[in-house]
Amino acid sequence: MRRCGRSAGILLPGMLLASCAVGPDFVAPAAPDVTGYVSERRLPTTASAATPGGNAQGFAPGADLPGHWWTLLRSRQINAFVEEAIRNHPDVQAAQFALRAARENALSQQGSLFPQISATGSVEHDQTSTTQQGAWPGQTSNYTLYNASVSVSYTLDLWGGTRRQVESLQAQADYQAFTLEATYLALTANVVTSAITDASLRDQIAATEDIIKAETDQLTRIQRQFDVGAVTKADVLSQESTLAQAKATLAPLQKQLAQQRNQLMAYLGRLPSQDRGEHVTLAELRLPGRLPVSLPSSLVRQRPDIRQAESTLHKATATVGVGIADLLPQVTLSGSYGATAPERLFTPTTIVWSAASSVTQKLFDGGTLYHTKEADVATFEQDLSLYKSTVITAFQNVADSLRAVQYDAEALKADAVAEKATSDSLAMSIEQFKTGAIPYANVITAQQNYLNARVTRIKAQATRFTDTAALFQSLGGGWWKRNDQTPDSVPRANPGYFSGPDRNSQEAMR
Repeated sequence: MRRCGRSAGILLPGMLLASCAVGPDFVAPAAPDVTGYVSERRLPTTASAATPGGNAQGFAPGADLPGHWWTLLRSRQINAFVEEAIRNHPDVQAAQFALRAARENALSQQGSLFPQISATGSVEHDQTSTTQQGAWPGQTSNYTLYNASVSVSYTLDLWGGTRRQVESLQAQADYQAFTLEATYLALTANVVTSAITDASLRDQIAATEDIIKAETDQLTRIQRQFDVGAVTKADVLSQESTLAQAKATLAPLQKQLAQQRNQLMAYLGRLPSQDRGEHVTLAELRLPGRLPVSLPSSLVRQRPDIRQAESTLHKATATVGVGIADLLPQVTLSGSYGATAPERLFTPTTIVWSAASSVTQKLFDGGTLYHTKEADVATFEQDLSLYKSTVITAFQNVADSLRAVQYDAEALKADAVAEKATSDSLAMSIEQFKTGAIPYANVITAQQNYLNARVTRIKAQATRFTDTAALFQSLGGGWWKRNDQTPDSVPRANPGYFSGPDRNSQEAMR
């Protein structure tokens, strides 16, 4: 518990307004004392491959991420996809309204710091019989009673319990603000990754269709050679089998593409039937040559999930203060001012007023308040452990992304070499078969090897782009360089009515 600067036993207004707030003050945990994400002091430039998306990538430690990181891929269609998703996806809209609700709740609780003033007025018209007063029976007397009063009640925030409640709700608003950023980050990364996967599947389908066409032409040639007795029936059957196997790989790829399109439409806030066919190609994408890598000390301020965990810890800290304040005496001041008729409200001889103060201290509650406070302390310790776990996972994500960028570049280089080798081998096998140097089974094997190598290279090519997107996502996505909040997340202006914080209070919470 914090020590008050003055004795709490002297209940003077000035002292009460400057009273302390019990419980621990929140301090954001320090960043991990490390200088990098991986064991090496500096990662070398990645390998390169002679294929689109195969350029080398270097790392720039300490460089900041751009706010619109997806524009580094140099694709107008991806930019359009991301803008549409942000504009239309209901999850983003829900996060905006959740932020507004949290801010409104904080402002609502902030009103408890002010005196509560209420006005009442009543008019009562009565009729009584004069028989009770000895008059003739059946006669009545009519009269009207007026009552108008203003009441003031103020619960002194002597121990700062109300301020801690406001602090807790403001921390909840911070949590919702970073939930909004996490929603943006996940959505933009998913849109980019989905568009790249869509492009990869299209290239895989195109490669498979090219192979099917080539093998269909080859089957025609083999059939002609068989007709003239140059090859055996076994060679024809082998080629038919190879062609059938190639065709069998096409339908699964087409199914994946269709489902991928449905997923992309969902990210864009569209229904599957609203697909207009827009797409990107791997050939049009550009792989960033320099990858900014935030310092580890900055990561804890940039990752939305870490900031969410920090806000939860802040809320738990403030809640401990609320629990401690509930254990202490509560002081309430109240007063009223009124009269029995409207014209008498400002007449000194006819007004009615009262002033009172009360102190409430619960003497016995079976340990309810104490154990509630202890539960809050345990929740704080739990949230602190979860915060540390979130930080560990975040650093792991960055390290995994860096390793993926590094080793997937090596994989693409090897896959590009393998594709070139299998292509040359297939051409050589066909020529050797024409001269009778090798059996046709060798040609079939070379065809299958080339098809597999080409599809593998396309997948590796797409992976390099998705690795870059994953790295930017793991580093926080650059939300601090843009404004993702819309008017839907801003508290509404107070219309007045003599109560509540003004607009400046709302601005301070943004």
